[in-house]
Amino acid sequence: MHHRTVDDLMTKDVVRARRGTPFKEIVELLAGNDVTAVPVVDELDHPVGVVSEADLLRKCAARADPSGRTPVPSREAWERAAAEGTTADELMSAPALCARPEWTVIETARFMADRNVKRLPVVDEADRLRGIISRGDLLRSFLRRDDAIRDEITQDVLRTTLGLAPSEVTVEVREGQVALDGRVEAKSLIPVIDRLCSGVDGVVSVTDRIGWRTDDAPASPTGA
Repeated sequence: MHHRTVDDLMTKDVVRARRGTPFKEIVELLAGNDVTAVPVVDELDHPVGVVSEADLLRKCAARADPSGRTPVPSREAWERAAAEGTTADELMSAPALCARPEWTVIETARFMADRNVKRLPVVDEADRLRGIISRGDLLRSFLRRDDAIRDEITQDVLRTTLGLAPSEVTVEVREGQVALDGRVEAKSLIPVIDRLCSGVDGVVSVTDRIGWRTDDAPASPTGA
């Protein structure tokens, strides 16, 4: 089984800013490259932060409203300092949270969700910038064709990994939703099948109607 990694999905031609890149040039970088954020790197190309549209809008929101309809909002000290910044080093969100090229889609998605970030710079073993991965990039794994998903489950999971005969389990895939049917020797094999199929790139859900010939599942403790 081959799982696509960050290296397969990331953008490798990365637009970046330097610590001293001025506000207006950052705006031009975002607009000119149709991106919403850029990593900020030091002289060794190590990511030190990320500056996004949200960071830049903080500066705009801190200004007085010419119409007088909205007061300047009260802010934490760090927000006021960022709003007063004029260069990437002063405006960016830091430190930079980074991913590695070998991370799986699931690993990366969990990391983004836990840290509540929309994108991650990708670095090599020397912590040099090699790419950037976004939520949208991760979602591309769900664009796989149903027949490609079915073939991987049938050949790689059921035949090669588990050694099942073609007649034991059949596979149907529709819109990434996998349905398994058939009968296997041991009941304990069914959750293994479900788990391996769920890990195939592009799978949205797995349901099974698999029976068994031998119930070898551990018995529940008495009174449980």
